[in-house]
Amino acid sequence: MNMNENSMSHVHLTYDNLMGTYVWKGKKDLFNIVMIGLAKKLPGHDEQNELHRLLGALLSKELTVDEKLNIIGNEYDIPVEENFRKDVSVMCNLSQGIKEDGIAIGEARGEAKIIVNMYKNGLTAEQIAAVTDKDIKDVEAIIEGKEPVLEHFSNTL
Repeated sequence: MNMNENSMSHVHLTYDNLMGTYVWKGKKDLFNIVMIGLAKKLPGHDEQNELHRLLGALLSKELTVDEKLNIIGNEYDIPVEENFRKDVSVMCNLSQGIKEDGIAIGEARGEAKIIVNMYKNGLTAEQIAAVTDKDIKDVEAIIEGKEPVLEHFSNTL
């Protein structure tokens, strides 16, 4: 899909007898998947793009919470009460928190790799602690493969 165009697809299960003649008695259309492709650029507000614009606005990384609420309230006549406002704000902040945790995990892994490489190149744990400004116990744990910084993040996610 081109990231500059909206799309919508319906993927559904079909019944195919591949072996034998068993007749399925369950609902064949019970499981359905609808895939909605959202363009990076928010589409205009018209009948054809109504769903894409609403979802695009709600999930946008570029729009502020107030801009999202403006679109939801003004264009779709959805009441934007204080509880709804808080929920949208929490949703936006949650994704930012996940992003920040991911960055911190990446940085911690990179730092751990540097510490291990320093140790493999002959530096002592004490020297590494002094250079990295880390606690000696943390450096020793990283060298032993325990990586306490990463364990902290995996326990909080």
